[in-house]
This record gives sequence, C-alpha cells and structure tokens, in this order.
Amino acid sequence: MPVTEQATVYIVDDDDGVREALFWSLRQAGFSVQAFPSGESFLQSPRSEGPACLVLDLRMQGMDGLELQQALAQGGAQIPIIFISGYGDIPTSVQAMKAGALDFVEKPLSIEALIARIREALAEDKSRRRQYALNQEVCARYRSLTAREREVMSMVIAGRSNKEIARSLEISRRTVENHRARVMATMQAENVAQLCQMAALCP
Repeated sequence: MPVTEQATVYIVDDDDGVREALFWSLRQAGFSVQAFPSGESFLQSPRSEGPACLVLDLRMQGMDGLELQQALAQGGAQIPIIFISGYGDIPTSVQAMKAGALDFVEKPLSIEALIARIREALAEDKSRRRQYALNQEVCARYRSLTAREREVMSMVIAGRSNKEIARSLEISRRTVENHRARVMATMQAENVAQLCQMAALCP
C-alpha cells in the first residue's frame, strides 16, 4: 500500500530514545507519525479517521502494552498492533497475539523489517475499513426495505418458493413476485446466494 497522508502510524513507548528514533525513522520513510510516552496519553489523544496502526512497547511505567491493548478492545477500537519489547518472552507474545496483535518483535529493531510490517498493517486496516463501509451500506439498504419486503426476504433466503410464500402470507403469487423483485433490486443482489450473504451482515 502506498503511504498517504491519511495513513497514520502511532508509536507508544516510554523510552524517550527509542520513541524519538522510531518517530524520525518512520517520518523519513514517508509515514504520518504520532508518538506518545504512555498508554494513558495515547488514549486521551484524538485519533485519525483514516487507516492506522500502533507500534506499541510491551513494558512501560503505568499502563503497559497489554493493558492498553485491552483498553482499546474494550472501547471498540480496531487498530492493528505491532508490539515491540526488549524483554519479550514466548508466553507474553502468545498472550498478545491471542488478543489480536498483528506481530511481536524484539528490540533492537530492524527498521527495514518494521517498515515492511507497518505497510502490511496499514494495508490490512485499509481493507478492513473498506469492508466495514460495504457492510454498513448493505445494512442501510436492508433498513430501507418495508416490513413486508423484509418478511418476503426472510422466506426467500430460507429457500421457500413464491407459491409457498404466497400461501403463508395469504397474498397472491404475483404480489410475492413483485416484492421479491423489489428486494433483489434494493439489496442489489444478483442471486439468492448473494442475498443470503447480505442478510447475514444485517441483524
């Protein structure tokens, strides 16, 4: 993914030297970078609406990396996290990865390798955001259906024929066909299989 102004890399590390070195290295690589000395300061700061990733130190004074990861998850924030640590161990890295971390690397860092991983993280976040926007669009279409159209849609995806739907709803088969056509058009579904996939996105 090409680096753009909309993509932001956040650094959270309480080691001033490491934080500053990472900040300037990533800036020179063309990233938009924001650096924070603690998890608390990061949580209190407004974040970009665009694609982003978090380069997060594991061991810090006050809130540590795992606690910040948990706080973000509890707040509903979905941001790719790359953990860094000079004291990483296997149990801790497993815990971080199970909680959704994208990667876990040890200091001293290879800037080239970190930059490559950041690019992958930003591309993944961009893809996730795109899919989320598409899902929201599908749900908006679903909400625009009438109550009767939703009723017909639920029966269509359940595999019931127009004749069965007409009998169940006590309406004419022609009326069912009209409802079904409007459902397919409104949802922009090419077939029933696609309609089923869309329905799964909308509770």
